[in-house]
Amino acid sequence: MKILITGANGMLGRDISLALSNHNLILTDKEELDITNSEELNKKITELHPDIIINCAAFIDVEKAEDQEKIVNKINTEAVLNLAKICKNNSCTLAHISTEYVFDGENESGYNEDSLTNPINIYGKSKADGEKLLQKNLDNFYIIRSSWLYGKNPQRGKERGMNFVETMLKLATEKDELNLITDQISKPTYTKDLSLAIKKLIEENYPFGIYHLTNEDAVTPYKFAQEILKIKNISNIKLNQISSSEFHTKAKRPKSAILNNTKFPKLRSFREALKDYLYS
Repeated sequence: MKILITGANGMLGRDISLALSNHNLILTDKEELDITNSEELNKKITELHPDIIINCAAFIDVEKAEDQEKIVNKINTEAVLNLAKICKNNSCTLAHISTEYVFDGENESGYNEDSLTNPINIYGKSKADGEKLLQKNLDNFYIIRSSWLYGKNPQRGKERGMNFVETMLKLATEKDELNLITDQISKPTYTKDLSLAIKKLIEENYPFGIYHLTNEDAVTPYKFAQEILKIKNISNIKLNQISSSEFHTKAKRPKSAILNNTKFPKLRSFREALKDYLYS
């Protein structure tokens, strides 16, 4: 298959490129292809005529999104509509990466693929709106929601470029104690595992629609940090439990951001994935 990947230089994009290296790949990032430029996008895709586009490009800084709504919507919403329309005109499948932040986090048992979205911050709203426009304008699509990603490659679009795991390991060398939230819960997901799941989804021609692809078992930031330090045998730092109300942020976060996978073979536990990440 000829597969075009947007955001190919990002943390997830690079792992997807590795997972699908047996295909004819066209790797693009914002330097090569601006997905917010509909004219350029249409020309490029029409010329290349890929079988599938995997859209990893996104504005991902949840905090900065609160102050930059216009650019966030341009990238996470309007550009997805551009891609959907161009894919329709070129008989191309679109696999679009989305997030647990499309939900409000009030359902303690988590959210299935057909649960109604109800975002509570600018980033989540932009992603939810992008999903809706995609579904209205294209039939042959995959919306792939995942959560709390970490991987071997730097996170583009975030100030430090670091994921939660690397941030915890770095802070463990700099501080004696850390405050971590205990009333938000989600499923940490290794980008290598997510990429292999996307490969399976595409290569085995799963039905079009929405999929929740995450490592299994939900955990709070406090518990996840405990697991990271335990695996690395780090005991010189004290972890303090705090509530989200004590950790001041511009953007509200969903408390129970659990994605339930009901349509695809379940991925391995985040604990197994974390050990693999830390020792591979």
